[in-house]
Amino acid sequence: MIERLKESGGTALGFKVVGRILAEEVKAFEPQIVFFIAERKKHPIGILADLTEMQGAEWKATWNEMRFLQKLSDHIARMAVVGAHKWEEIVIHVVAGAAVLQSETRYFESSEIEHAWHWARTSKHADDAPVRLISPATGIWKDYHPEYMDI
Repeated sequence: MIERLKESGGTALGFKVVGRILAEEVKAFEPQIVFFIAERKKHPIGILADLTEMQGAEWKATWNEMRFLQKLSDHIARMAVVGAHKWEEIVIHVVAGAAVLQSETRYFESSEIEHAWHWARTSKHADDAPVRLISPATGIWKDYHPEYMDI
């Protein structure tokens, strides 16, 4: 299940994932993201994804999410990922989406959710919060040059 967080507003949209994500749930949540971006007159937003209760995602859901987010990459400036697991494990769930987004993506532990909201809204990081970068603002493909291009 994907639910919009009540703290959403201003420049940041937050959602929480509970259980295993299904493709239909991703599809059903997409209009909320589109509407949120439209309300801000297409100014870049921050996203907070609370994955503390996530138990995985079916492949089709992950694929649909990547395709959808690719269309919105110009409108999503940063993404805060909140998780209860070790952040290295969370990377597997979000790095593909972050690569598509080309937005800066950072990980926050569940106890740091207030810091995550602050960063998602302002792009400013609190001095007392550790920085755990998942993907830089330029995306992970910025300097990629396929080897076959030199043939």
